[in-house]
Amino acid sequence: MSEPGQLEAGLRRTAPPGPLPTESEPALLDQVRAEIAASGPLTFARFMTIALYDPERGYYRSATERPGRAGDFLTAPETHPIFGAALARQLDEVWRRLDRPRRFVLREYGAGSGTLAASILAGLRDDGSGLVEALVYEPIELNAHRRAQIEARLGPLPPRSTEAGASRFIGAVLANEFLDALPIHRVEQHEGRLWERFVDWDDAPGSLLERRSAPSTPALAARLAQDGVELAEGQVAEICLGLEPWLDEVGADLERGLVLVIDYGHRAPALYQPARVGGTLRAYAGQRAHADPFIAVGRQDLTAHVDLSALEAAALARGLDALGDVSQAAFLVGCGLEELVERVRSNPSTTLEEWLALRSSIARFLDPAALGGFRVVLLGRGLGGSLLRGLTGRVPGAD
Repeated sequence: MSEPGQLEAGLRRTAPPGPLPTESEPALLDQVRAEIAASGPLTFARFMTIALYDPERGYYRSATERPGRAGDFLTAPETHPIFGAALARQLDEVWRRLDRPRRFVLREYGAGSGTLAASILAGLRDDGSGLVEALVYEPIELNAHRRAQIEARLGPLPPRSTEAGASRFIGAVLANEFLDALPIHRVEQHEGRLWERFVDWDDAPGSLLERRSAPSTPALAARLAQDGVELAEGQVAEICLGLEPWLDEVGADLERGLVLVIDYGHRAPALYQPARVGGTLRAYAGQRAHADPFIAVGRQDLTAHVDLSALEAAALARGLDALGDVSQAAFLVGCGLEELVERVRSNPSTTLEEWLALRSSIARFLDPAALGGFRVVLLGRGLGGSLLRGLTGRVPGAD
C-alpha cells in the first residue's frame, strides 16, 4: 500500500524528474472557461471529456503520438510484441472453446495505431493457430489519425454498426488501458456528508481550481453504497459512471465470447481505503506522472484507477459471467510467457540487442511495482467449464 499522494504499484513508471509542460491548448482552455461562464462550474467528468476527447483539440484526438517511447506514457504493447503474442494464446483458447467459429471478431477499445492487434496477429501466425483465418479485427478508435495508421498497418477494416446490439458477434472484446481514461467525477467527504468537487475558474490568478458543492447526481452516493464504502472525513475519491454505459454496449453486442480488461485498479475496499486520502487521479506527460490536472490542458493524459467491484457488478447485471481476475504478471505466465521467451532465446536469428530488449521488457511485465501489478479481468458469455489459461498462472511472491 502506498502512502497518500505516492504512486502505486501498477502505475506506469516515470522518467527522471524534469520540467513538466504547463502551457494548455489555448482554444481548449477558452472552451472550458466559456462553459463555466455560461453555466457555472463543471463536473470533473465534463472537464475531463473536453480535455481528452474534444473532437478538434482533445488530448486523444490529436495527431501527436501519445503512447510509446517518444510519447507521454509506455503501455505494455509498445514495450514488446511478446505481450501481444501471449494474449494471442488466450484468444486462441477462447476460439477453440467456442468450437472454432468461422468468424471471430476481436473488438479493441482504444486501439491506438494497432500495435497490439499487429502483435496478436503475429503471435497467432507463429503458433500456427487457425484463428488467423477466422479473425475479424474491429478497432474502436476515435482518433482519425490513429485509424489511418491502423489501416496502413493492417489493411482496410470492415464497417461497424454504431447501434448497440445491431450486429451481435462471437469473439472477444479487448480493453487495454482504456477504462482508466473514462471521465470520472471527483467527490469528497466533508463535515459528515458527501460533496462533489467541481472545476471552476479563478480570475485572480487566472487558473482553474476545484470547489465543493452538492453532488450533480445521486448516482455518486449510490455507487459508494453499492460498493459498501463510506469515505473517511476529508477523503477525496473518483467515481466513474461511464462503466455502465460501456458495458451496456459490450453486453448488447457480445453474443458469446470473452471480455478482457487490462488496467490498473482495485476492488472497492482497497480502492477507497482511508489511506488513499487524495484519490488516484494522475496526469501523464513526457513519461512522468504527477497530480495536477489543470496544467497543460489538452496536452497531458488524465487517468484514475478502475473500480473492479463496480465493473464486475455492472457486468453481472448485463448477463456477463465474472470468470476471474489476476495480476498481469500471472496472466502472462498462464498464457505461456516462459515458452514464448524460450522460443526467442533459442532462435539462431535473435541478436544480442533483441535478447537484451526482451529481458528488460519481461522484467517490467513481471514486476509488481511496474506493469506486472496491473489487473487483468476476464468476463465472458458462453465460456463455461474449466478456468481459462490466463487465470492459471502463478508468479512466486505475487498475486
